[in-house]
Amino acid sequence: MDIHRVFAEVVALLDGVLTRLGRVDMRRDRLEAFARSTLTHDDHVVVEATGNAAAVVEVLSPHVGRVIIANPKQVRLIADAKVKTDKIDAAVLAQLYASGFLPEVWVPDARTEAMRRQVTRRTQLVRQRTRLKNIVQSILHAHLVPPCPHADLFGKAGRGWLAGQWLPEDERAAVERHVRELDRLGEELSGVERDIARRALEDEVVKRLMTVPGIDMVVAVGLAAAIGDVSRFAAPERLVAYLGLNPSVHQSGDGPVRHGRITKQGRGQARGMLVEAAWAAARAPGPLRAFFLRIAARRGQHVAAVATARKIAVIVWHMLRDGKDYTWGRPALHAKKLRDLQLRAGHPSRRGQRGAAHAYNKAGTREAERRGAAEGEAAYERLTKGWQPRGPRRARMDAATEERP
Repeated sequence: MDIHRVFAEVVALLDGVLTRLGRVDMRRDRLEAFARSTLTHDDHVVVEATGNAAAVVEVLSPHVGRVIIANPKQVRLIADAKVKTDKIDAAVLAQLYASGFLPEVWVPDARTEAMRRQVTRRTQLVRQRTRLKNIVQSILHAHLVPPCPHADLFGKAGRGWLAGQWLPEDERAAVERHVRELDRLGEELSGVERDIARRALEDEVVKRLMTVPGIDMVVAVGLAAAIGDVSRFAAPERLVAYLGLNPSVHQSGDGPVRHGRITKQGRGQARGMLVEAAWAAARAPGPLRAFFLRIAARRGQHVAAVATARKIAVIVWHMLRDGKDYTWGRPALHAKKLRDLQLRAGHPSRRGQRGAAHAYNKAGTREAERRGAAEGEAAYERLTKGWQPRGPRRARMDAATEERP
């Protein structure tokens, strides 16, 4: 099926013979009627990954043997053609699947799919709020308003300062309108985060991921939604490649292997979250900070952040495969994260009661945990102290030639 916004072109491949089945309206009732009248439980249906592909899978799955979602980028690489029609596209999908060359996309379960949608909604709201803030800042800049002396322009103190600045009447009305919209989006964001937090409290994978420094509720839920069933990745390198954190490789003939920038393929949203977590982990004591500093000394902080994100992805694979928490985690800090998760989910505050997160309020407990993490950081530094970076193959060969008498 070559699916579009309002219709799908359908062809059938049986014993090497292609038959055009016509077009089907992309409405739930019409699609289900088509499945009941035309398809059987022995049929396999192939569609490309599009915005409505998940809904097509949901409607057709009860009526056929299997529904496969194809990777559109890889399909185009395999079957790029000069002559292109909807019928030809549908036929290519059928023929690639029949020959065993169709690059498939993993179809998540209903819970994982719902979690992905919630993470996407939160990201969209955050982007809209950031856009409004930038618009207000641009208005202030255009009228020579000095930078806000307060940390948050849109906090209570910042808004009081903003009200006292001179602006033309129309610009003042625009700023007030943007601020009202910002408040409305903030309420929507709180509601979405409350739903995400409630799901996270029921998910042991999310709570396990939060033992890693730098990973909070948002990053943990985003990673869990992107990864799904970790058993589908045979090795940590597969997960790294799925997140697009593996370096690109170029080699031809007997020439040297050249490693370039990361591929940036796969789940871009999860990749961005991992990089944010890497920056946070670089500020906390532990082996991850030691790794970040070692890479930053040679390649710079931005390269080090991406390398640390890749390291976290490898750690996450081992944690989820073995069902274990992060070795150098800080229990009191993790308890505080879980308590914050409960509060965001709408649980009562219980002021005056000492719960599991109370230990984090004690300076002695926090310092003891930081010392333990610092010991792991020192151990990693001792381990890697004598390591020498391996340069390109040709550079190593040239150096060996120069050393010969």
